[in-house]
Amino acid sequence: MVPPKEPNANDKQLVALGRVLQILREEENSDVLIDTALNYLEAEFDYSLIWIGLYDRLEHRLYGKGGTTPSGKIPLLKQRFLLNPGELLEQVVIQQRPLAVPDLRQELRAGEWRKVAQTCDVQGTVIFPIRYKDRCFGVTLLGSTLWGASPRSDEKARLSMVLGGLATALYQIEAEWQRQQTKRPDQPLLTLLTKLRSLTGLGARLEAIVEETHKFVQPTRTNVYWFERERRYFWRRISNRQKAAGFSEATQLASGITAQEVSSFYQALLADQLVAIGEAHSSLKADTTSRLMQQMRARSLLAAPILFQNELLGFLAVEGSEPRIWEDEEKSYMRGAAQIIALIAPLDDMENTIDQIQRDRVLTAEIARSIYSEEDWKATLTLSAEQVCKRLRADRFLVLLYNSEQGTFDLAYQSQPANRRPLTAPLSTLNEADWKLLEKSRDTIGIENLDGDLRLLAWQDRLLELGVRSLVLCNVSLGHPLEGLVVICHESPRTWSRPEHDLVRVVSQQLGLILHQWQLQKQNEQQQKVNQTIQWGLTMIQQMHQLEPLERSALQHIAQVLQVPLATLVVWSPGETSGRVVSPIWSSDRFTIKVDAVIPVHTDALIQWVLESDGVLPLAIADLPAETRQWLTGSGIGQLLAIALRTAPDHEPSGIVLIADGVDRQWSERHLSALGTLVSQLAWSRRYLTLTQKLSAQREALEQLNWYKQRSLEELYRSLLPNLKRLQDLGNPKDPLFSTRHQQILRQLNDAVAPLSPLIQTEQWRLQTQLRTLSLVSLLKRSLGRVDGLMKQQQLWSQVHDETNLTISGDITKIELVLHEVLLSACQRSDVGGRIDLWCRQIDNHWLELSITDSGEMEPRLLTELETGRATDLLAPSTLDQPPGQHLHICRSLMKQIGGELNLYKLDDNRILSRVVLPLATNDRATTPQKNEKPRA
Repeated sequence: MVPPKEPNANDKQLVALGRVLQILREEENSDVLIDTALNYLEAEFDYSLIWIGLYDRLEHRLYGKGGTTPSGKIPLLKQRFLLNPGELLEQVVIQQRPLAVPDLRQELRAGEWRKVAQTCDVQGTVIFPIRYKDRCFGVTLLGSTLWGASPRSDEKARLSMVLGGLATALYQIEAEWQRQQTKRPDQPLLTLLTKLRSLTGLGARLEAIVEETHKFVQPTRTNVYWFERERRYFWRRISNRQKAAGFSEATQLASGITAQEVSSFYQALLADQLVAIGEAHSSLKADTTSRLMQQMRARSLLAAPILFQNELLGFLAVEGSEPRIWEDEEKSYMRGAAQIIALIAPLDDMENTIDQIQRDRVLTAEIARSIYSEEDWKATLTLSAEQVCKRLRADRFLVLLYNSEQGTFDLAYQSQPANRRPLTAPLSTLNEADWKLLEKSRDTIGIENLDGDLRLLAWQDRLLELGVRSLVLCNVSLGHPLEGLVVICHESPRTWSRPEHDLVRVVSQQLGLILHQWQLQKQNEQQQKVNQTIQWGLTMIQQMHQLEPLERSALQHIAQVLQVPLATLVVWSPGETSGRVVSPIWSSDRFTIKVDAVIPVHTDALIQWVLESDGVLPLAIADLPAETRQWLTGSGIGQLLAIALRTAPDHEPSGIVLIADGVDRQWSERHLSALGTLVSQLAWSRRYLTLTQKLSAQREALEQLNWYKQRSLEELYRSLLPNLKRLQDLGNPKDPLFSTRHQQILRQLNDAVAPLSPLIQTEQWRLQTQLRTLSLVSLLKRSLGRVDGLMKQQQLWSQVHDETNLTISGDITKIELVLHEVLLSACQRSDVGGRIDLWCRQIDNHWLELSITDSGEMEPRLLTELETGRATDLLAPSTLDQPPGQHLHICRSLMKQIGGELNLYKLDDNRILSRVVLPLATNDRATTPQKNEKPRA
């Protein structure tokens, strides 16, 4: 048997090293690990100074864990060393590399260890980092009494292995400690769910959640805040310090946070966002953060929203009295705990909700029953307003109907407290975004705080003036074009719950049925009214017999039917190049037109556009060129309708009808149809009157011409007949007086034929005025001479009352014929043996009045028609259609044409007065005009 060999020094070193490494691998206590390393270093290495310090990364320090010195165990070995820039220990920690110092006594960067070295005569020193995976866990300081002493290669290897094992063990211990220290939200949440199953009532469950949350997060305070929708503020319901679930006014006011004061905080919760406010970080704006933390009296906050079906119930909050950095695990736990509250909260309100749903169902059933039983739709709206406002604790109930013609929302019904102002005028049109929001929405729209909300901007000022601060509204026909709205208003900012939204939606759709029916009835009534107005207008147009009254009446009816502030005509005659404005109708100074404008028909853009259009042409004022706007001067004109005056396709248009309204006016189809009907009738009536007046004038002219030629021929015949008889009675040509008589007869014949020359040459189809002068005596003598035979035949006595010697100026031929006609009529209607008087009186220096009186009988109707003219019904029988009325009417119009007058009257003593006013020659004029003086005889 071979005796065992004594182990040498190397074997002993390896055995000691293996034992130490095993301990370092298996031990989990850091103090044991440090002591093991120190013992190994003291036993295996010849160093007088041995020290191990662990590094604190947060405070940047070294904590002494022990060692040995030549002086024994001194307090310095357990001391904390703050690492300062430039020091040896800090250099080793930062660079993680060993550092050798030849003489520690002389090293200025050694800090406290220099003093130790000087005291203990330590010179050569080596400082090793204790590192693992680029992380420094501390340093080892080895000092010798020899100058410049440093470990050998084998010593460096053993030191590296021991210190590396120590660093590895420390890393594992730290990792395990961090793992144990890391908060895991899943375990407390599972524990909380288990605990909640055995609890009853929302208050007890909230207390359990607050207690578990406070235990996990460890803040200063933990609270659950509940949200009051109507008053829009948060009140503290449960606290870890005051576990009271009472809902009293005092509690609300003492621990309330209004949503308006912390708007961004409220909006963040409503958007399901976690709000974290800690050291140097905040999820909110600075001003909101300051107000919120001041109200909560905290310096750090973590708040998780409690949301159920997108409805904010409140929030779970942990508050700290000092700034704090919130960990992700804490945030995850808070969100989970808040969601648990959101799930259990409705259970507490389940019975109330069921009861409220039943009441809402009864309410909607009553409204539905009222819709089908009440004949008065306003009674149904009144019932709905009372029930809904009572249920929602609202102040106003509005029903708005969209007016497509004006682009506004008309007020169909409203209900408000007696001491509140009503809405007095329609609401203006909405912008495009709001319109799309209302039309495309499939649900109600709630606005919690109208002041500051970007929706319904066009109505905000009007509603805010009435005190409205919050509202919920709904389209009465969801999924269909917008017809109307039901609006529920409140005077304070508030939140509208999901059941409240549902109730408003159901009621709105129910009311939409009667509103749609009422709208159809209203449209039917409006159409009937339009039709009646059109019929009445057409009747009135057809009864008009003058152009100006016709045009004005037609435009008034057009303006009434279409409800426009401006209606006018621009007319021209065929062949004319310029038009004129006639009969403009406007009801406001903002809708005016230049009445004396001369409008070029062929170059004005508006007229040409209308003439090129087949029907009604809608236009905006912005579409018109500047030239047209010069005569369309109204500042309020925004929208226009224009249509041409057309009759048959082969007839040229004689004008256009133009109507205008404000910029927001929209034209309905029934109005366009009514305009086309009225304008068409106006065009035909206008053409009929124009033709009638033209033909009547032509007929009157031809009657005058025919009468004039007939009387002229009669006068010629009367003059020729005696002269021809005298020619036959001349006797023997050898008689000395034959030649003289012959010449005299020829001269008389020539005088009788002379007036026919201008008649044939210049008055073939139209009368012409031939101005001459003749003394009044001669005129009367010749006029009486023409009726002398008839007067003798009827034994009439005549007398001329003339004390003047005046000269008449004018168309003497026609005046003679008129006087002859007047005297002839007087003779024909006078009884045998009657009397005719001629009274001459100078009216003024321009006119002479010749009054002829007779005692004959004259039909009263003839006197009336001579004064007022022919009846409007041209087919009705008239006294002016045959003599003597026809001839007297011709004479009357002829006298007016040549500048005189002829009127017939019946005097009080039943005599007939024929008053003729004749113009005087220039040399007979003196005194003041009195042409229209009352006749006298």
